[in-house]
Amino acid sequence: MAIDRRREAAGGGRQLPEENGSLPAGEAGSAAAATAILAVAPPAPAEIQTLPPPAAGSCSPLLLDYDGSVLPLLGGLGGGYQRTLVLLTWIPALFIGFSQFSDSFLLDQPDFWCREADGQGNGTGHLTRGSANHSQSSGAGMLGTPALPTLPPGDNASQCHCHEWQYRIRAGLVQNVVSKWDLVCESSWKVHIAKFSLLVGLIFGYLITGCIADWVGRRPVLLFSVIFILIFGLTVALSVNVTMFSTLRFFEGFCLAGIILSLYALRIELCPPGHRFMVTMVASFIAMAGQFLMPGLAALCRDWQVLQAVIICPFLLMLFYWVIFPESLRWLMATLQFEASKKLILHFTNKNEMNIESDIKGVMPELEKELTRRPKKVCIVKVVGTRNLWKNIVVLCVNSLTGFGIHHCFAKSMMGHEAKMTITHNFYADYYTMAGIALASCLAMCPVVGFLGRRGGLLLFMILTALASLLQLGLLNLIGKYSQLPDSGTVYKCLCSMSDSVKDKFSTAFSIVGMFSSHAVGSLSVFFCAEITPTVIRGGGLGLVLASAGFGMLTAPIMELHNQKGYFLHHVIFACCTLICIICILLLPESKNQNLPENIPDGEHYTRKPLLPHKKGEQPLLLTNSELKDYSGLHDSSAVGDGVSENTTANGM
Repeated sequence: MAIDRRREAAGGGRQLPEENGSLPAGEAGSAAAATAILAVAPPAPAEIQTLPPPAAGSCSPLLLDYDGSVLPLLGGLGGGYQRTLVLLTWIPALFIGFSQFSDSFLLDQPDFWCREADGQGNGTGHLTRGSANHSQSSGAGMLGTPALPTLPPGDNASQCHCHEWQYRIRAGLVQNVVSKWDLVCESSWKVHIAKFSLLVGLIFGYLITGCIADWVGRRPVLLFSVIFILIFGLTVALSVNVTMFSTLRFFEGFCLAGIILSLYALRIELCPPGHRFMVTMVASFIAMAGQFLMPGLAALCRDWQVLQAVIICPFLLMLFYWVIFPESLRWLMATLQFEASKKLILHFTNKNEMNIESDIKGVMPELEKELTRRPKKVCIVKVVGTRNLWKNIVVLCVNSLTGFGIHHCFAKSMMGHEAKMTITHNFYADYYTMAGIALASCLAMCPVVGFLGRRGGLLLFMILTALASLLQLGLLNLIGKYSQLPDSGTVYKCLCSMSDSVKDKFSTAFSIVGMFSSHAVGSLSVFFCAEITPTVIRGGGLGLVLASAGFGMLTAPIMELHNQKGYFLHHVIFACCTLICIICILLLPESKNQNLPENIPDGEHYTRKPLLPHKKGEQPLLLTNSELKDYSGLHDSSAVGDGVSENTTANGM
């Protein structure tokens, strides 16, 4: 029937739960329930009679309502044990911040000259001038802030014939990777490959560890990532050449991605709806503290090998997480692992000194009935068969790609039209300028998202990004074009009087606004995806959006490797993407103060509300699922079927 096909497509047909953790066919409970329904219900087509009950198969809806039933039983975030676990997810953010911004110091391109030139450092052999390579960017304490790229002058090729180089490193180190292996002149491209390695490792790590976290759990991914980052990270400090350094940095980035993703998912799944954003932003600020402390740490270490070891060694503390950090209870409940869930609930109540007899809603009795249920785990590829969920994830992936990709364009514009100098000619001033913009962006996100919600905040920051980009590309080029005309109209005489310095100031202002808003777009896209992706595939969804952010950040070293060729086209493409994203954001649901979806049907029903609410006294044209199941003859009415197919326009959470 058309109505049945529409119900299945919209999630109302309840066919998806069979693929997402429903009770296997043939059990006694399901058979008895189906027999009772058939005995009472009016005659209906066979397709409707074989549909499982609402929620997820015959599983009790009480057990799948984690935020409404299970979390209050544990005391919410007010329980002391839950607060301790949240604190344990915050502490590693500082170590993650150190690792993400280490490239700014390990791979900083110093000033250099040939020592054979009578000991005169007259600067004729300089290939980079005060370059602050702030690579690795991401928001919300997960990636970093893209750096100001550098362009080696091409007229110094004749100065590259030298047997011994002398360097002046401005990043607080006496020796770094560039000076260790003389990665200058014809070897300068190896610096960009070393930058690629960490980013590519992060991208692959997000994609792979996200799927693994949905299959085996968040805790094993976190602990094994910690073990291997200790192995690969400490081996990086013992590298004998740049090839070994780049290869090991790839695996270090892979393991770092597993730590970032698993901690992010655990943090989200521990919190009730009203505290998720606050807890996530605190982790972001702690990661930024690592960014601000990194120059002092480099100044204390002096050598790049010591700095690398000091960055990695704090992860040793996370080995104790194997003993003190449990698996995500929300994930266990969503994947129907009720036996392990029961043990963990008793562990939580024991730690919080709560009486299990205060279970008013009867979660534990229902849990006892379901202990023999077979677990059902889901892979992210199941999203392909959904109608709304895949659309939401794709929109957020494009948003994160655009936000972090255009961030580099704005950073490049702050260097001036010819990209020959940095903002202030000082490494530390440039570094802290970039960090300050990222900090201001996160500070602004807190009141904006609190007032406008997730979708409204994302839309506002994306509009600001698009305006800054279009004004920088269009208005300033228009001013430059008409300022060269001898006899322009009266309207343009004011434009002709503008000096190049004034235009540079406008360009810098637009760049700062663009960096400010694009950082917020990328960070909020990741958080938004974590909230609207169901628990059973949250790791895979987070992996997709974080990998998209990594692809956006990868454009920075690619542009540097090609000496900024095609930069203008690069900026134009991302500016067009911002306009597309503004339209697509309107299709997203609002997740503020909403329960997290637990399985794929919940995520499929998690759709946007109508833009215009119904007037008072007006009969709505669309029936809700509760109204729909009160009627048995709807399969004969195609008109009502059309209404059911459009029912997903209301927020089903």
